[in-house]
Parts: sequence; C-alpha cells; structure tokens
Amino acid sequence: MNVLFVHNNFPAQFQHLARFLGQRPGVEVAAIGGQTSRSIKGVRLFKYGLGTVDVSSSHPFARRFDLECHRAEQILYALTNLKLSGFVPDVVVAHPGWGETLPIRSIFPKARLIIYCEFFYGSADRDVGFDPEFPAMGMDGHVGLHLKNAATLLALSECDAGIAPTHWQRSTFPKLFQEKITVLHEGIDTATVKPAPKASYRLPSGELLTAKDEVVTFVARNLEPLRGYHVFMRALPRIMADRPNARILLIGGNGTSYGAQPPAGTTWQTRFLDEVAGQIDRKRVFFLGHLAYEDYLRALQISSAHVYFSYPFVLSWSLLEAMSAGCVVIGSDTAPVREILNDQNGIRVPFFAVDQLAHRVIEALTDRDKFLKIRAAARQTVLDRYDLARTCLPALVEFVCGDIRDSSATRAGSKLLKVGSA
Repeated sequence: MNVLFVHNNFPAQFQHLARFLGQRPGVEVAAIGGQTSRSIKGVRLFKYGLGTVDVSSSHPFARRFDLECHRAEQILYALTNLKLSGFVPDVVVAHPGWGETLPIRSIFPKARLIIYCEFFYGSADRDVGFDPEFPAMGMDGHVGLHLKNAATLLALSECDAGIAPTHWQRSTFPKLFQEKITVLHEGIDTATVKPAPKASYRLPSGELLTAKDEVVTFVARNLEPLRGYHVFMRALPRIMADRPNARILLIGGNGTSYGAQPPAGTTWQTRFLDEVAGQIDRKRVFFLGHLAYEDYLRALQISSAHVYFSYPFVLSWSLLEAMSAGCVVIGSDTAPVREILNDQNGIRVPFFAVDQLAHRVIEALTDRDKFLKIRAAARQTVLDRYDLARTCLPALVEFVCGDIRDSSATRAGSKLLKVGSA
C-alpha cells in the first residue's frame, strides 16, 4: 500500500498517523510539504518552494485563490516528479486550506482522496463578528471571507471522504458535504501527557516552581484576542490582588495567527499588557514565548489553574493536553469548548465575563482539594475519547487504510491495526 500526505506544514495534524504508517511493513509513505515541513522516519518528504508571489494585480476578492493557484502549480510539479519516480498512491491524505489539493485528482485520478476538514469560514456563529470590541467587516469583507472557501469547496467536491477533528468543526461545513465528513480526532499521547505530581518548572528568573505553588497557566500559539488573551489579561488585576503568591505563566508567541491584526507598530501582547500594567505585579507575570515541548508539559503539570479561551473557531490541542495532564481548566463557554468541557471535567465561564473568570481562577487557587475530582475527570475524558494509542490512531488507520479494494493492500492494511505492536 502506498500512502501520500500533502500538507503545507507537514507533519502537523498528520504526525501520529504518518509516523505510524511509516513504520509498518508493506506500506510506503511519502509526503509533500512546504519549506517549514519536517521529516519523519519512514516517510519520504518532498519539499516545494513557493517564493515571492505578487497577487496585487488580481481583484481583491481573488487574491487568496490566485496565491493558492500558484501553490497548486508547485504541488503539480511535485506530484509529477513523485509519479515519475514510480510512486503511485493508493490513498492521499491532504489539507485543502492552501490550495494544495487542486491538482491531485489530475495526477492521481484513481487514488482515494481524504481531506482534513479543519474549518469552513463563515460570517455567522463563528469567529468573525463574535467579539464586539473588534468591528465586523463590511460587505466587501464578507464576500472576501466567503471566497476563502473556494479551494476547500473544490476539494470537497472531488474528495472521497473528509476527516474533522471535532463535531463542531464538522458542523461549520455546508450540510451538502457533511455526510462526507467523519469526526476523527488525531489523538493525544496520554502516556506522555499525564499528571506528574513531582514535576517542576524553572522560571527564567531561576525560581523553581512545583505543584505546591500557585501557578496560573495560559497557552496559545500566539497571544491574541481570538484565544481570549485580552479577557485573561483583564482578569489578572483581581486574581493577583487576591492571591499575592500566584505566578502567571503565559506560553505563546507575540504574533497573530488568526483574526484581526493589531494596530500598526504594536502587538496584541503588548497592547493588553500595557492596559493592565499599572494594576499588576509585573514581577509575577512571565511571558515564556514558545517553549520546547517538554518544558510546556512541565508547565501544565504544575498548573493550579489553566485558562483556555477561544472564539468559535478551531479547537486547540492545548485544551486536551491540559486536561490529559490533569489540569483544572477554566474554559470559555463557546461552542468548540462546550463539546469537550463540562461541569464534571472543568469549569466554563462566558467568554467576556472578566470578573467571573477571575473568581473561578481564584477559587481554583484557594481550595485545591475541591477540584481533585475535576482534575481526574478531565484526564479520564481524554483517556476515554481522545487517547492516541487506544482510540484515535486505530480509528484513523482503519479509516485511511481499510477501504482499499486491492487484496494485497487489504492484507497489508489489516496488519496496520495492531497499534500496540508499534
């Protein structure tokens, strides 16, 4: 069996599946990705380069699709070279978000095409227009937003099947295509991401923190409004005044991954820090940037209260990892979070309720024994529904490899399901 992955930032969401298939006998695995892609043992990686593309002469509505077409051209060359090398995939697993799926059917018409259905843009019940602090876009903006889905719609029309990590993310796609999409999360490695009562984390100042300390954690790829950074910062004055020994650890970059850009010459991180700077003890607030994975896990393992907020948007791995580590999670009462977090395994508060967020964080810091059951339930949720080895990976392998009709490929696929032997 031959399996091809296509992702601009490979391995990304495909890391566990690609790594597992790359180690299976009888399976050849290749991947095509951009310059930021990383190699995985057992996977032949072909990188493509896009270079500088000027789409300014295109109509503003069409610029994103124009750029995606330029990317598709590079994918076309990579696919052609792959075919000339003798590799013809039985299955292609691809992310359609950057136009990379556009040429796949033309080069490999017989391959089973599975697309990763992460999010479908829309102007209602999603991130756009959710936060009244940031003005909604005008009519041109709504049309441009709608056109962001062009490559994804073409991929949905051509694919054999889709995979969405959560039910809510699946629900963002047009009902016409939802029957094609199966909910299969990529999984959390619960054997690695687990509670560790003796864990410690050393701050840049040299101070060593353990689970006995009062530690509030906040994690996002970048510290920005879409992930509730502004709400969290506005809750800090009350939290820090009430808990004078609390340490605040913020993990993430100072750029913008999603949503609105900050005013020119600023970052969201500094803008909202400046807003509360005179009301907090700056010496107890630590902006740690992007951490090595091991350090990130240690920070979760010593956390007394972990805050995860999000607009109605793609759910972060960090929520499930925090739960798997046994954190007390205080999450926003928004649709993607509600799918995971409930009154038994965490705490939900309205997204804009700054005072309520502060109150619940203070409560978690003050009476730790009260939340022991919630910590255990949080981890159990991940073990039951999102465990990589026992649940998610076997389901993904079956979904990707189980429908191949060729008998030899089917025999190879049957061996793949013995995940525990990896």
